[in-house]
Amino acid sequence: MKNLRVLLLTCIFFPIFAWADPVDSCGSEYECIEIGRWDIGLALGYGSRSNPLKDYDDIPIYLAPTFAYYGDYWYFDNGNIGYTLIEDEKYTINLTTSFSTDSAFFHRWDPSNIFLTGSNKFEPSALFSETRLTVMGEEQSVPTADELETRHFTYLGGIEAYIYTRVGILNLSLAHDMLNVHQGTEAKLKWLYNLSIEEWKFELALVLDWKSEEVVDYYYGIRPSENAYWSQNYQAESAINTGIELTSHYVLAKHWELLFLARYTQIADEIVASPLLNEDYTSTFFVGTAYRF
Repeated sequence: MKNLRVLLLTCIFFPIFAWADPVDSCGSEYECIEIGRWDIGLALGYGSRSNPLKDYDDIPIYLAPTFAYYGDYWYFDNGNIGYTLIEDEKYTINLTTSFSTDSAFFHRWDPSNIFLTGSNKFEPSALFSETRLTVMGEEQSVPTADELETRHFTYLGGIEAYIYTRVGILNLSLAHDMLNVHQGTEAKLKWLYNLSIEEWKFELALVLDWKSEEVVDYYYGIRPSENAYWSQNYQAESAINTGIELTSHYVLAKHWELLFLARYTQIADEIVASPLLNEDYTSTFFVGTAYRF
């Protein structure tokens, strides 16, 4: 995972420092939503979001809705609300809100799953049922738990910046828990590159996603009521997930297009060490037909 982080950092910073001349953020390579008009779309198809939690099924995806509205300063984008503080040819700074994506693994109706609709079968009581530990070459049983306590959804609020360059857009964000659920903080560094080739449109993104110790402990830590052994032996730490995303559109007609989406996130070692996890990654793909109203 360290090699992936180095690759991501190199891909992000080298081209920006080498060719930092700005481009029009709504130029030929970038599409912008018209101010004062709702952007509504619905994609139908099939996909899946893998769930790294033990005994939790992957989440199938059949619908992918889009709801966005941008005014002169205020905007709404798929559930996120923001206010533009500064807008320039070279950069934009916003106050914004965002969802806690970690809660999506625990709740079927989490907003992150609504925009990637699917169904999931949750069996939290099975997470510790087969947990065993090897100590000095001998396998020993670890105390089991009947069920997990609820991991609640929360809404994050903070500030973000978009920096426009000839080799893509750099997005930096810092957000804190607004609902006092875990009182944690998240920061994200994301590089996006858009490319249009006739009817094809591509967007590539590389992501570094930092989560504070409070976030990791709330979602992936073990409460004493759940398992006394692991509540003492797993100590949460701040962590950085790394990811890559590819979104492709093929324009069929004025309102119709084909959509392909693929995402891969390498989960940080500090989170993978939790006994709740069964995988060290999560991936998402979706293929379908989209209609924009």
